[in-house]
Amino acid sequence: MTQARGALRRATLLVAVAALISAGIATSTTSSQAAKPDNTGNIAKARFFSFNDFHGALDPPTGSGGLVNGVPAGGAEYLATTLKGLRADAEANDQKTLTVGAGDMVGATPLLSAAFHDEPTIETLNLLQMDVTSVGNHEFDEGVAELLRLQNGGCHPTDGCQDGDPFDGADFPYLAANTVYKDSGKTILPAWTTRVVQGVRVGFIGMTLEGTPSIVNPAGITSVNFLDEVETANKYAAVLEDKGVEALVLLIHEGGQQNSPPNPLDPSGCANFTGALPPIVAGLDPEFDLVVSGHTHRPYVCKLPNSAGTPILATSAGTAGVIVTDITATLSKSQDDFTSLSATNVVVVRNVVDQETKTLLDKYRVAVAPIANRIVGSISADITRTTNAAQETALGDVIADAQLAYTKASAGAQIAFMNPGGIRADLIYGNSAGGEAPGQVTYGEAFTVQPFNNLVTTQTFTGAQIKTVLEQQRFPGASATPLVLQVSEGFTYTYSPSAAAGSRVSNMALNGTPIDDATTYRVTTNDFLANGGDSFPGFTVGTNRVYAPGFDVDALAAYLAAGPIAPGPQNRITRVP
Repeated sequence: MTQARGALRRATLLVAVAALISAGIATSTTSSQAAKPDNTGNIAKARFFSFNDFHGALDPPTGSGGLVNGVPAGGAEYLATTLKGLRADAEANDQKTLTVGAGDMVGATPLLSAAFHDEPTIETLNLLQMDVTSVGNHEFDEGVAELLRLQNGGCHPTDGCQDGDPFDGADFPYLAANTVYKDSGKTILPAWTTRVVQGVRVGFIGMTLEGTPSIVNPAGITSVNFLDEVETANKYAAVLEDKGVEALVLLIHEGGQQNSPPNPLDPSGCANFTGALPPIVAGLDPEFDLVVSGHTHRPYVCKLPNSAGTPILATSAGTAGVIVTDITATLSKSQDDFTSLSATNVVVVRNVVDQETKTLLDKYRVAVAPIANRIVGSISADITRTTNAAQETALGDVIADAQLAYTKASAGAQIAFMNPGGIRADLIYGNSAGGEAPGQVTYGEAFTVQPFNNLVTTQTFTGAQIKTVLEQQRFPGASATPLVLQVSEGFTYTYSPSAAAGSRVSNMALNGTPIDDATTYRVTTNDFLANGGDSFPGFTVGTNRVYAPGFDVDALAAYLAAGPIAPGPQNRITRVP
């Protein structure tokens, strides 16, 4: 979701795992798959440890994002300990291990990673012995060229090697099967790779969601196309089958969610599983045995039917490194294929720090501390992303207000809109990452809320054009994935999800005066929205574009400086039947 960057951006079942309790808590989310039986006893054994949507969560996540069923979880030093414990257990059981990912390892990262262009995260993944991962949409936040640098190494073209050491890039391959150059049709990175598991070759095909262009800044991906997931997966399945590889795993940065039971780690399964993943799996070549997924930030272990109607295992480890999926596999050496698969989600408990990982991260913590711990303002209470019935949030209100205040005098702004997906964390009153007093907000905390360094952009729109933009929102009740823009103080409107598309928005007003279709208004957004991101083409028709100095996080910091800032009132958007 970014375009420009400044100095900061540039800156088991349970018994089976008793031996690794010191490394984590195993949660009995388990699913098994009977594949092609081999009664010869000629069996290879493996354990795949997977996680996704890490987002550079090197420090333990704060607030509710750092809890799994009430257990504090996550943090790279604890993730390393969990993985080492799992590997030790596997070794004791003569199982080959591989660590795999499903994208968004970087991007939307806290300041500890972002200030160094996510090099700390890549170096941490190297220490975690990542074997292979797919790309995700956030791997494209700084564009294709920067993704290739993270893979291949080299100093940043603008900021150099900020920590004084060479950057060698990822020791593991990123896979990008469905991301191809427009001019050649070639993939920007390998589409697949294979690993040998006790004599059996296992093929991994990796990709991001086809819809990536609508959720990253268009400016960084002008040279590439993102192809259909099913067609691409089946294409490379055929390639690998021609090479004699029968055991196939899809690493895909796309997913779904289970709506029942309410506990996402409950072993009773995936009732009412919804989202983009089921139809993708339903189209897959029957040779695929396992799908490791991501994107939705929901943990699950499910069986979903493939194109032959055969249930195959699909997993996700949620987000931010709070869970590792422990996938147990057996393979037939005579058939070169999986014979069974099962999985358990393991909570990354914060009990034992891995010293090797801590040493790496402490280097960056020291370097970034003067910036991260600088007090920029204050709040009077927790300000969160919790939505009301209209999908309005207290933090969304505050950020929209901050951008309006930042551009009112300089660009004549009258209204501001904020995309909820760009708000990545809550502001917690009692959090004290740098030893600051309750209520004080550091730059690091503000950056974690808005980590993209988007530009703050003001444009002119007619009232009719503003309504067009609002009609492009995805409303709850009318969309399985709601997306309602957060709005600034003074602007109000009503929407009805049951109304016909194009007629859902009404009663638009600014400071009580109805919005007139023909009148022009100055509207502030981030440049991600201004460039049509999040499927809002209506924002691209604005005129007289002006960029404010600095980035969106600077607007938030400036607003907080006038604090203590109270939670937004969540009274600007009205939802009716």
